[in-house]
Amino acid sequence: MTPTARRVTDPSDPALSAFGRIQEASYYAPDMLIPAEYFGQMIAQTGRDQASDGRENVILVAENGGEVIGGTLFHLLPSGAGFSSFMGVAQSARGTGAASALHVARMQIIREAGLAGVFADAVHVETLSAADLAAEVRVGSDPQLRRVKLGALGFRTVDIPYWQPVGGPDGGPLMDLDLLYCPLTPADRVPLQLVSETMRAYWQSWLGTERARREAEALAGRSGADPVALLPAPQRPTAFTGNGPQKS
Repeated sequence: MTPTARRVTDPSDPALSAFGRIQEASYYAPDMLIPAEYFGQMIAQTGRDQASDGRENVILVAENGGEVIGGTLFHLLPSGAGFSSFMGVAQSARGTGAASALHVARMQIIREAGLAGVFADAVHVETLSAADLAAEVRVGSDPQLRRVKLGALGFRTVDIPYWQPVGGPDGGPLMDLDLLYCPLTPADRVPLQLVSETMRAYWQSWLGTERARREAEALAGRSGADPVALLPAPQRPTAFTGNGPQKS
């Protein structure tokens, strides 16, 4: 049976808890993700005008025979793009087409919202410690293969040095991530303003308006070009590989 994707709109839908269990079991560092207990509250904000920062939170689940086998949480942002916080599939359901079904449904929502595409961030195998790599193995995931699969879905690495402002050691920046982008229309570049404004809008809810603005400006300042090149998803930005110039 082919998996199907549906949007969850009822905060009491048991599919939210099922998705939360998949998130907990399928990601090597689940404590870095948005906890499942917030899912209902997040989707209760059904329109952009109901969210204080202008975002609309969306949760899709993939089902097979009525069983939740995967899901994704993403956000429609006033910047003109979306940002995907997480997408995962139960280990037992990998290879069934669940991720593709979720992504197709996600991009349809992005299109209907009039947005240009969706951003996400993902670790790279070169940035992970031995402990992190062991954690990946324990949940049956492979960070290198994950980047290949993201590329197959249409994501490209944004050629800009990127990190999350908090979540790293001692509350500092989380440096093991790269920013990726999946445009609705295939492209080799993305406008710098779309990158920085999307991250400002995404960060605002947990950094506050002023800090999010400063971090987005710093991100833009690290770009060596506008528009910004989009690289194959398995690659890191050129600033980290020495293959091209970047501003310091």
